[in-house]
Amino acid sequence: MEDEVRLMKGNEAIAHAAIRYGVDGYFGYPITPQSEILETLEELMPWETTGMVVLQAESEVAAINMVYGGAATGKACMTSSSSPGVSLKQEGISYIAAGELPALIINCMRGGPGLGTIQPSQADYFQATKGGGHGDYHLIVLAPASVQEMADFVGLGFDLAFKYRNPVMMLADGIVGQMMEKVILPPQRPRRTDEEIALQCPWAVTGKPATRKPNIMTTLELDPVAMERNNIRLQQTYALISENEVRYDEYATEDCEYLIVAFGSVARICQKAIEEARQEGIKVGMLRPITLWPFPYKEINRLGKQVKKILVVELNAGQMIEDVRLSLDNNIPVRHFGRMGGIVMDPDEVLVALKNLINE
Repeated sequence: MEDEVRLMKGNEAIAHAAIRYGVDGYFGYPITPQSEILETLEELMPWETTGMVVLQAESEVAAINMVYGGAATGKACMTSSSSPGVSLKQEGISYIAAGELPALIINCMRGGPGLGTIQPSQADYFQATKGGGHGDYHLIVLAPASVQEMADFVGLGFDLAFKYRNPVMMLADGIVGQMMEKVILPPQRPRRTDEEIALQCPWAVTGKPATRKPNIMTTLELDPVAMERNNIRLQQTYALISENEVRYDEYATEDCEYLIVAFGSVARICQKAIEEARQEGIKVGMLRPITLWPFPYKEINRLGKQVKKILVVELNAGQMIEDVRLSLDNNIPVRHFGRMGGIVMDPDEVLVALKNLINE
């Protein structure tokens, strides 16, 4: 399969991209608004073409532990869910992080807390970026804003996961999962052979020939000195990721006097608000974090020295705004505008919030 232009939902794009990347296994459980990922994989039946395993597990807990087991053998494994389902996966995600294993976790966010609503949200920011499970660990967190990025971030996510031996979460809001856009699908990659996995992943539990002692995968360490040594090694990896893998986009920041910070689909809404503001003579620009962890602290601090005020726009009560404030080494005003419960703001609301900030 070569590059192919298609019209599809964001969730469908993830499924197609996973097959084309050469993913070995998908283990998931249906929940709105991400069920099309599993449904599309079942419809495409990649086990007949690429050998990819697609399994609807009996629960979210089972699904993440299947990913844990598959990743421990060096296979490219992934799962997907939505907010309450990802909450159930948190213990397994912590185990995968502690095991230093590559895996891709998709969270297509819906409103909460609790079972909440099936409408879109961005309220899982803390859960994804601050470590929703236990212990001192980080996920690499990618925030797509388009159907194209939903497809592209599957390959990017796995590449980063294997490069750093660290799980990656694609944190998409329900809008990006459900909307339809043109997408260019990548060419088919061949799945790696067992021999290639053994060479690329010498740490894997099946990565040793029969004549050598096999690897053992465990996250239990009863010796506190050894446990601290393990955690120090993890922190060194996180420092390396923070140095090398920060990703972001800037829009109309060259001469901006005010800055909007937004991610995911909300950044697209804000872009339209910026166009309207510019027509009224308001010099405003936007920074869109693509990696929510590692967060673009330095880049926001740089722009914070240029602008008078910052507006953070999110589909939540105010979560990313904490990282924006931590980015700054000056005291410029930083305010939040958001909607909750599945209500999506429109560009005019963002423009009003911006004007209110300017007039403070």
